[in-house]
Amino acid sequence: MKQKYKMRLKQVAYLIGGLLLCGTSTLFASGTNENKQKETWVVGPFIRPEGVNPILTPQPTSFYCPMQKQQVKWEESDIFNPGATLKDGKIVVLYRAEDNSAQGIGKRTSRIGYAESKDGISMTRFNAPVLFPAEDDFKSIEHPGGCEDPRVAMTEDGLYVMLYTAWNRKTPRLAVATSKDLKNWTKHGLAFEKAYDGRFTKIASKSASILTKVKKDKLVIDKVDGKYFMYWGEYAVHAATSDNLIDWYPVLDDNNELKKIAKPRKGYFDCQMTECGPPAIRTKNGIVLLYNGKNAGKERDLNYPAGAYCAGQLLLDNKDPYKVLNRLDKPFFAPEAPFEKSGQYKDGTVFIEGLVYHKKKLYLYYGCADSKVAVAICDNVKNLQISK
Repeated sequence: MKQKYKMRLKQVAYLIGGLLLCGTSTLFASGTNENKQKETWVVGPFIRPEGVNPILTPQPTSFYCPMQKQQVKWEESDIFNPGATLKDGKIVVLYRAEDNSAQGIGKRTSRIGYAESKDGISMTRFNAPVLFPAEDDFKSIEHPGGCEDPRVAMTEDGLYVMLYTAWNRKTPRLAVATSKDLKNWTKHGLAFEKAYDGRFTKIASKSASILTKVKKDKLVIDKVDGKYFMYWGEYAVHAATSDNLIDWYPVLDDNNELKKIAKPRKGYFDCQMTECGPPAIRTKNGIVLLYNGKNAGKERDLNYPAGAYCAGQLLLDNKDPYKVLNRLDKPFFAPEAPFEKSGQYKDGTVFIEGLVYHKKKLYLYYGCADSKVAVAICDNVKNLQISK
């Protein structure tokens, strides 16, 4: 009898523990092996490699700035929020770098730096930025704040498309640049400039995640019903389509307003923001959008620090990319390491923006407390829809 009683107590303990860990649809999973995802559709787990992070930190290299007309230590203060892609068998990380021209988030000038790696961890960097505010046709949208938060994806024929935030310190707006080599970029201006007679030209717009799929050995840009497709937005997940990857048309609802596909949720880690992360990826179960949730305010998830950015996942229908099929109630990635919880953004940030498929693994690149760049790796890619 005593043995049976002990066994029942154990079962009750396990049940209570499971209820504490589980939301309505997930088991919490961090960047470690300690916890496993319950949902089979989730992309992951992403594991931080031992002893290598952060992989990129600020350094005092300088270049001649055409905006300031002087030598500038363009990545001296903080580097973070990296996009990433594949080129000639190497992973290329394009990261946001800030100079030391002022104090405070958004008050310095940002430029986009370049780093490359054979193994996705050991990085070789360029001494000069590859995208930056200059004396060009885009001064009105980029001066003096610069170019921020790049997300990059490539077409099957090798054209790289970067969607970044043009910051004039008045209104942050999505802008487009293209390249064949990731080093020399052609700016095309605002992503929504031609849409609906310029209706969305003056609104704040950020964080664009172009739809991709795995083809052969790399992630390439995909289409929906013959059009390129992306998710975007900070305070809700919106969508946009394009015929040429340069001119984008936001998707509208029945009231002729921006369609909201997913919104922040009271009581969850994403109660204040659902900011789109790296390129969305097509899987066997549907489209998976990795996003950055901000946990702030009175109606936050008290299991995570106030103000922290943690990463979530949305599952959307492969045929209907506006239809949400599932959503994690707990983040799959959250600030853990000291450098993820101390820096320019002290509340803690693992801000995901770069995703690369390389040698049958997924490499996730993220910003740490708005100050450094790190990587997490996933070798469980069975859910991915891989075509020849």
